Amino acid sequence: MFGTLPRVPRPVILILVYGVFLVLVGITATAQSMLVASHFSTSTMNAVVGSDAATTRAFVNAYVVPRYLDPAVGPSQQERSTLGAQLATLTERAEIVRVELRLPDRRLIAASDAADAALSDATRDAFSHASGGRTQALIVGTEAAEGGADAGATGSSDPVAGPSSVLVEFLPLTSAGQVHAVMGIWRDADPILAKLDTVRRDVVLLTLSAGLIAAFALYLIFRAAQRRLTRQTIELVESTRRDPLTGLLNHGALIGTLAGLVETAKASGRSLSIALLDLDNFRLLNEEHGPGAGDEALRNVARLVEGRSATKVTVGRSGPDEFLLLATGDTAGNLESEVLAIQADLAGLSLQFEATERLPITISGAICRFPEHGASMTVLLATAARTIAEAKASGGDTILVASRSVDEATPAAGFDVLQGLVHAVDTKDRYTKRHSADVSRYGLFIAQRLELDAELQETIRLAGLLHDVGKIGIPDAILRKPGRLTADEEAVMRQHVAVGDMIVRDVPNLDVVRAGIRHHHERWDGAGYLERLAAEDIPLIARILAVADAFSAMTTTRPYRKALDVQEATRRLEDAAGTQLDARLVRTFVDGLESAEDPPLPEQSAAARLARLHVA
Repeated sequence: MFGTLPRVPRPVILILVYGVFLVLVGITATAQSMLVASHFSTSTMNAVVGSDAATTRAFVNAYVVPRYLDPAVGPSQQERSTLGAQLATLTERAEIVRVELRLPDRRLIAASDAADAALSDATRDAFSHASGGRTQALIVGTEAAEGGADAGATGSSDPVAGPSSVLVEFLPLTSAGQVHAVMGIWRDADPILAKLDTVRRDVVLLTLSAGLIAAFALYLIFRAAQRRLTRQTIELVESTRRDPLTGLLNHGALIGTLAGLVETAKASGRSLSIALLDLDNFRLLNEEHGPGAGDEALRNVARLVEGRSATKVTVGRSGPDEFLLLATGDTAGNLESEVLAIQADLAGLSLQFEATERLPITISGAICRFPEHGASMTVLLATAARTIAEAKASGGDTILVASRSVDEATPAAGFDVLQGLVHAVDTKDRYTKRHSADVSRYGLFIAQRLELDAELQETIRLAGLLHDVGKIGIPDAILRKPGRLTADEEAVMRQHVAVGDMIVRDVPNLDVVRAGIRHHHERWDGAGYLERLAAEDIPLIARILAVADAFSAMTTTRPYRKALDVQEATRRLEDAAGTQLDARLVRTFVDGLESAEDPPLPEQSAAARLARLHVA
């Protein structure tokens, strides 16, 4: 709603970064556990195989006779039994469950048990590689380590009953580069796997613990950063509503707040009072002692007004030397006494500059009540302006309560209200002032070319001056931004037509002007705003202002682009005819610029632009 603060966006980016960090911690923990497990498994198996290779060498040197390894001779049955018994002594060591000695062609020479177990499918390939001279080691399940079809044929029993997994090692026995036999060792792998699981778990826990600590630290950092960003965002948003000299609400924020209070008062019947305070002799103070003196006076008055006002009173700087107080409910009835107290406190303040005497600070004030002194925001402000003029005319340092509304004054009072609105537009923004004057001239020119009646021509001229009056409620940071507006800023800017309509809607005899203010950004094709009217449904005055507004916008220099020349601007007008603009009105305007003796060209280099237009 107009007059309210924009909502501070949620910290979406920080939340996403934090979420990505947590995902990366999880991925890192998993990857580290896998890498460490792989390295641990490899190093453990290498250590075990190295130890078993040394044991095998010692055993072979001590108990294996070379002819045992001769395929044509081999050991006798008695020697085979003795060798098997000796191999069985190796199984007395922890974790070794079976040891056997085979020829490269897989024939069993001797084993630590009586079973003539055939090699399983899982171990057969490893044995073949070992027969080629390469040491092999692998961990397999007990079922995979058991003999396959060959074992069933021989009726062998399970050689590795007990453990759920075994480490199978095949150690080639070589001499002069030739493999004479292969020693097979079946070792209980459960302790190795248990250690591996423990290492993997410890790595995951350590990584996750470090990650959680880092995440908590990151959370604290992000929370502090977000609080700082939120505070800075609020301060930035608030700065667009604050007067930099006094720190009070600025003109636009006051107008927006007052508009909302008037709407609430209309709907609920709640009391509303305003007080307009004007610093006496402000211009003379600046002329005599420089702008710094005026600034010092304003700061002193601002501090006193803000400190003295009740908590429910809204205070702001509404003009160069003016302050506006807004009070509702019970506070509204006490606003006069509040202002009189401020006046009394000012009697104790003074200014002194070098050789001057102490200079008093005084104010003139006007107090108005809604709806007694005005049934709309504009009439209420106009009444306050007229009343404070009376107070200053009486010599200043006077507080007056309005005696009547400008609605009850002479017919010229309505004109005074409109003059006040035009002045408000002028003081808000130099571009808006010049642009409004140009739109008024161009709109009147189109009306004259259409030969509309004199009263409607005057209405169009006035509507041109007021068509952007709603911009007095747009924050300066958006209105004067030297670049393209964001989507959110554009949405705020578009509200100026609704705000303008709300400002003038209660001024007498302005229904047609209201239509021009509210609908001059509608498009012929229905793609405009606010109500997406199309073609003839758009009031004629709004269609005329749309052409004038477009031409003025293109031929006026802004902070983010230079003005177009008349020739280029009229070409673009013609391009927009039938889509954005009423083609008949565009043709009327362009033809008039080309043929009229004194067309209303932009002020800058008018003669040169006219020459280029006629040459084209």
